[in-house]
Amino acid sequence: MMNPPSQILTVAGVALLAGLAPPLAAAATAESAPDYANLTLTGDWNGVRSELWQRGLALEAGLKLDSLRNRGDARDGGQAITHLELKLRADLEKLLGWNNAVAYLNTDTDSGAGINARRTGSLMGVSNIEVPVPTSRLFHAWIQKGFLDDRFSVLAGIYPIDSEFFTMDSAATLLHPAYGTPADLALTNAPSVFNNAAFGIRAKWLSENREWYAMGALMDGVPNDRARPKATAIRFAKGDGAFVIGEIGWMPLETGHAFEPVDPAQVRQTPELTAHEKYGGLSKYAIGFWRYGNRVADQIDVDADGNPLQRRSQGGYLLAERTLINLGGEAGRDVTAFGRYSFSAGDSTALDRMLNVGIRVRGPLASRPDDSVAIGWTRGRLAPKWRAVQATAGIETAGAEDAFELTWRAALTPWFALQPNLQYVRHPGGATAARHATLVGARVELTF
Repeated sequence: MMNPPSQILTVAGVALLAGLAPPLAAAATAESAPDYANLTLTGDWNGVRSELWQRGLALEAGLKLDSLRNRGDARDGGQAITHLELKLRADLEKLLGWNNAVAYLNTDTDSGAGINARRTGSLMGVSNIEVPVPTSRLFHAWIQKGFLDDRFSVLAGIYPIDSEFFTMDSAATLLHPAYGTPADLALTNAPSVFNNAAFGIRAKWLSENREWYAMGALMDGVPNDRARPKATAIRFAKGDGAFVIGEIGWMPLETGHAFEPVDPAQVRQTPELTAHEKYGGLSKYAIGFWRYGNRVADQIDVDADGNPLQRRSQGGYLLAERTLINLGGEAGRDVTAFGRYSFSAGDSTALDRMLNVGIRVRGPLASRPDDSVAIGWTRGRLAPKWRAVQATAGIETAGAEDAFELTWRAALTPWFALQPNLQYVRHPGGATAARHATLVGARVELTF
C-alpha cells in the first residue's frame, strides 16, 4: 500500500530522473523541443526545460477552474471547482538506455464544492473536473515498453482507462463528463477513470500503416481504498475482483504517422507533432466491450431466500468521429462530427444506455484560428430496474435524462484560455418532478 503526498512524489521523481540523465552532449540525437517560452506561462526557465527535454524529461503543470451557476432542480446558486495537475514524462531510452520505454507520473489536486452534487443533481454530472471528495493523489504512475518499432506496447502501473479507451478527441472541448467516460460505465462499481485510477496492465497493437489498432486492459476491480477515499493506494482486497476492457478501432487519416507517440502521456509535443495535430483532420471508428469480475447486488431480482441476486456488470460502446469540411480552405480550421452509443446490463445502475452526438468547429473565425466551438447533446436512458425501484418508493421517473451543451473555448494566449459555457439538463436525477436545470458559467485554463 502507498499513500505519499502526490506533489512530493512528483518532485522526487523529477530529481531522481534528472540525476540519472546523461549530460546533454551525450543524449540521443537532438529533436525540436516544445516552444515553452511561448506556450507556457512560466516559460523555458532560462533554457532548463528545453535541456531537460533533450535529456528525456518533459515537465508540465496546468490549472482548470470551472465557475458555473445553476438554476433548476434541487437548488439554485453557483459553485467553483478547481483542478491542478502536475506531469512528468520520462523517455527511458534517453535516460537509461531502455529501448522504446517511457515512464509517466501525473498528480491531480481537485477541490471546490461540487456544482452537481450540491445544485443540479444530474445522474450524468455537469463538469468533467468535479469529484465526490476533494483529493490530491496520483492519477498516472506507469511504465510502458514498446516492441516492433512501437507497433506493440505493454503498459503497467496506475493507469486510468479513460486516457485511451472510448475517447473522442473532437468532444474533449465540452465540459460535460459524459463525453469522456460514458455515464452508464461511470455509475458502475468503480471504473479506473478520473480521478480514481487503479493499478493494471494495458497492451496495445498498431498495424504497420498505423490505421488499425487493438488494445485491452486488465485492472484492479476497485481503485484505491474505499475506506480512505482521499488516499492513493494500491490495494488488492478480497472481493475487489478485476475489470477488463478491450477496443478495436480504425483511423484511416493516420496512415503512415509513425512519428506519433503511442503512450497516453499528456504533455506538450514537438513542433512537428503539434503541426500534424493542428493541420490534420480526425477520423476514428471503434468498438469496445468491458466487464467486471466481481458481482454486485441486483436492484430487483432476488433468490429463493429473498436475497438480491449477485450479477456481473458488463457493457460496450460504438463510436465514430470524422472531420467533414475545412473552413475557408485553411488547414487547421475545420468542422468535425462525433457520436457514441454505449450500453450496459443496467442490473445495478441508474442508466443502461447512452447516446452522445455533437459538432466541434476549430478556428470558427479566420481571425481566431486557435479557438474552438463545440455543441453536444447527450441522453442517458434510465434503466428499467432502477425506474421500478423508484416507482416502489413513490417517485415518478422520466424515460431519460438529457443534456445539451454549447461552449466556445477562446485561446486568448497559447497558455491562457477562457471558455464560456451553457448547459441545459432535462429531468436531472431522473424524476419527472425535478425542475429542468440551466447552467451558465465559464472555464479558465492555464498552462504553466
